[in-house]
Amino acid sequence: MARILVVDDDQAMLQLIRRVLEKDRHLVKLVFDANTVPDMDFSKYDLILLDIMMPGLDGFELCRRIRSRADCPIIFLTAKTQENDIVRGLGLGADDYMSKSFGTAELRARVNAHLRRDTREKKNAFTVSGIVFQLNAKEAEAQGKKLLFTKSEYEICEYLALHHGQTFTREQIYEAVFGFDGESDSSVISTHIKNIRGKLDACNMAPIETVWGVGYKWV
Repeated sequence: MARILVVDDDQAMLQLIRRVLEKDRHLVKLVFDANTVPDMDFSKYDLILLDIMMPGLDGFELCRRIRSRADCPIIFLTAKTQENDIVRGLGLGADDYMSKSFGTAELRARVNAHLRRDTREKKNAFTVSGIVFQLNAKEAEAQGKKLLFTKSEYEICEYLALHHGQTFTREQIYEAVFGFDGESDSSVISTHIKNIRGKLDACNMAPIETVWGVGYKWV
């Protein structure tokens, strides 16, 4: 399941895309007025579908404005299939394009392929297990509320979340967060994990799993 933003001035197209993508349980946000998009928080989305031919603010200009703040794949939906238009769109930072004659199976396949393959370094924000990490602010939020982590707690969560699915020993986590010259030892990680779990439990979240005899992982 992913959160997908779709921007198009064709209401029928928006509704069609929503119906198709919801078959894969994706959460789909529809935007009819492209002029409202530049002020949005793109950390909330895992992929953006963007029409090119829109009044006022077209897809090319919109992509140019948001690319530096959107760490997710951007796919153009377009009736413009000439090579120079495709090259221009990709040059502005789009990851792919689809002709508006696409079939529903192709749309699902393209979207899911980009979601699987996206390994770009997150520079602004990322979301995993329902928690949004704001990398620049070094803050995390869940269910629209800021999580009151200490600096060390945040760093531990960010490290595990960025490598979700991987198991790390206490020593590895300590080294990644505090460095070789940390003033404590790896046993402090267990205390931090306990405190983190207490704060996440208040949101009915338990993304950190203990791997007995090894360490911890974010699931």
